[in-house]
Parts: sequence; structure tokens; C-alpha cells
Amino acid sequence: MLNGKNAVRLGAGVLAIALVAGGGGYWLGRQSPAQDGGQSTQASRKILYWYDPMVPAEHYDNPNSLSSMGMKTIPKYADETPDTGPGISVDAGASQSLGMRIATAEMGPLPSGLTVTGTIDFNQRSVANVQARSGGFVTRVYGRAPGDVIAAGAPIADLQLPEWGGAQGEYLAVRKLGRADLTTAARQRLRLLGMSDSLIGAVERTGRLNGMVTIRTPVSGVIQSLDVRAGMTVAAGQSLAQVSGIGTVWLNAAVPETQAGMVRVGQAASSTLAAFPGETFIGRVTAILPAAQTESRTLTARIELANRGGRLRPGMFASVAFAGDGRPALLIPSEAVIRTGLRTLVMLALPDGHYRPAEVRIGRESNGKAEVLAGLAAGEKVVASGQFLLDSEASLSGVEARPLGGGR
Repeated sequence: MLNGKNAVRLGAGVLAIALVAGGGGYWLGRQSPAQDGGQSTQASRKILYWYDPMVPAEHYDNPNSLSSMGMKTIPKYADETPDTGPGISVDAGASQSLGMRIATAEMGPLPSGLTVTGTIDFNQRSVANVQARSGGFVTRVYGRAPGDVIAAGAPIADLQLPEWGGAQGEYLAVRKLGRADLTTAARQRLRLLGMSDSLIGAVERTGRLNGMVTIRTPVSGVIQSLDVRAGMTVAAGQSLAQVSGIGTVWLNAAVPETQAGMVRVGQAASSTLAAFPGETFIGRVTAILPAAQTESRTLTARIELANRGGRLRPGMFASVAFAGDGRPALLIPSEAVIRTGLRTLVMLALPDGHYRPAEVRIGRESNGKAEVLAGLAAGEKVVASGQFLLDSEASLSGVEARPLGGGR
């Protein structure tokens, strides 16, 4: 039987055991999932697949899998992908912090920002080749030289043509016969030899032969070549001089082949020259030459310019700005375009703060605008600033881009 002192000790021991047991149970009950390694919580979460955050598009069904990057995969839990609609969701505060700007895809003409250099050249369509119509010899030249600027009708040289004298004598003899048919035929022969009606009329009035002819230039311009000298003999059809007209000139603009699609025949172009500051010369593209310059990788766009007063001289350099072609196109800001190397994307701005990448095909670009050939419709909104962060988040979240066909 326990005495009083032993009973007290026993009661104290029992109380201590109870307190320890109760305290341990309370502590165990309060232990958090983090204190036990989160194993109990993670075991209850549903795993959708395993993936590597660096390549979120790759999904694996084995926790021991390695991604294509050689990295250990981690689980993707179902509660990490709430159904918030297509794309990713960003609240208004975060959008403001990112400085996101939204732009609308709209139809309109693409403004041209193409400016290139060019060189003035002679208009090769305005070239006169002065020839001798019959054989003879040169009795006089008029002091011309290559490079001289002459007016239309200016004399080049005087030729004595024996054939003309013989034909005129036959004509006068036929006229005396009084036969109209023979006279008409003889007169026509004089014309075919190159005689003017005024010269034929003078022969009829005076009855004297005139085998002397003054060769004149039919156009005003610059003498490019002069192959006639006093005393020389010339043959029928021999070239005596070549004159290039300067009423109009060509401006040959060098267009980079990467921007050749922005230039077309008939397109307006304005040019400025250092020789005439503050003055603009307007013309139109008359031709795009078929061959590219292999050294500079450029195509030549030929622009025809009026040359009043002959101020535009071949060899001058000019700066050429092409006008827009006026064709309607679906346009978005160029800064909204994301080029990954494999494809081209834009970040769509959807309702309720949702965003989703969309694949597009881009055409021409100019003055901060890009032409969308496929992948977008007029009225759709795209992110013009901050889209790269959204694209990165969409990649990490495994959000697939809308394909070109428009499928979901």
C-alpha cells in the first residue's frame, strides 16, 4: 500500500506523462505540409504530365524522363492550369505595369518609306542618228564637236551628192515630154532619194540642178558622236552624227532587291538633287530593268523626268523617294510582330484581359507599318508593346499559337 509521499510522486509522474503526450499530439496536429516536406499534399494533387519549363511544349508521362534539352522533368499539376479561357490572363494592373499598348488591325494603303539613290542619264528613246541618204562627199562642216548642245534643225554639214544631180536632170527631161504619169513617177523618185518638196520645187522653177544638201539635226540635244570632216567621202546610209535629246532624261534608281516588291511601273517618285536645294522633281517609273546588279544586289527602276531648260545633266546624283502604291492592305504596327526564326507571331488581345499568340504571314513593311497577308482579320486587336513578355509567359504555360488557318 502506498504511503502518502509515494502517492504524491505517482500522481505527479502520471500528470507529466499526460502533459507530454498531449503536447506531442498538439504539435503533430499543428505541423504544416511544408514541415513534412509537402509529401502528403503533393500526393493528393492530380498530375497531368511531366515537362521541362525550358521546353513546355514537350509532355512526358514518366517522372524519370529527360527532356530534349537533357533536363530533369517536373510535374504539371491540374490545379496549376485553371480554366480561364484561351491564352493567358493578365490583370489590368499588370498590363499597366508592363506598359502594354493595344493596336487594331485595319485596312488602308501602306505608306512608302523607300528612299534610294539614283543617277541621271540620257533618255535613250530620244536619240537621232543623222545619216547620208546618198553617196557623195563633204564640202563643209559647221564647227560642231561631241558634247555640244544644239537646237533642232541646226546644220551639221554640207554634202555634194552626184546622184541627186543626175536624178534632177532626168526629172527635168521627163517634164518636157508633157506626160503627167512619167512626171509623177520621176518626182516620186526624187522624194525617195531624200529630197524635200522645197528643193524639188526650186529645181522646177529655176531649171537648174542642185546636188548640194545641208544635213541638219532633227532634234535638239547633245551631240554624242560626230563622224564627218570636210573633204571626206560618204556612202549612202553612213552615220554622220548622233544626237541625244535632253527634253526628258532618265533617272536610274538603285532599288535593293529585298525591297523590289515595293516598286512597280507607273508608280510616282519624287527626287531631289544637291545642285538644286529645295526643289523637287516629280516623275513616274517607266520600267524596272529585268537584270539585277550582282555587285550591289540592286534592281534598276527607270524614272522619266521632264528637263526644262536642260538643267538635269547626265551623271548627276539624286535622292529618290517612291510614293505608296495606294493598294489597300491589312496593316498593324511593325513593332507588334514577333519573329522567332521558325515562324512569325503576334500577340492577340482577347476580351477580359486574355492574350494568345497567333501565327501570321507578313508582307511589305514601311514607315512603322507591316502588311498582314494571312493570320489576322480586320478589327482584331494585337499587342504593340510588351508582347515579348506575354509570348514568354504563353510558352511557359504551354499555350499554343493560333495557326494560320484560324483554327482553335
